[in-house]
Amino acid sequence: MDHATPNLPSRNFEETTQFYSAIDFVQGFRDEGWMILSNRAITLEFFLHPDLNPSTSWFSCCLRLDDLHEFYATCQAAVVPETTSGRPRIQPPRYEGEMRIGALIDPDGSLIRLIQN
Repeated sequence: MDHATPNLPSRNFEETTQFYSAIDFVQGFRDEGWMILSNRAITLEFFLHPDLNPSTSWFSCCLRLDDLHEFYATCQAAVVPETTSGRPRIQPPRYEGEMRIGALIDPDGSLIRLIQN
């Protein structure tokens, strides 16, 4: 099966692992400069970027989810704040045209768009 895996920055692999572990991701690979985390069918790959300024980060990706509500509820249960500023944070799903979209901003400032399949 063809698939793609987003490549996102991490200032610190330990902190990235801690954040994503709270929303059910597990580490599958790690070396000095690369890390792979997975949650069921979702795989995110991270490269080490210790000089990243999260306030000016422009990194992003889309997660197309069969159950957006479940993923969002997992983020809420992990006590990711639902707010319009700061990081990390989540923004509730809403309809944009025909699509239902939410957002997750991770501690490094990456925008993870959450899109209902």
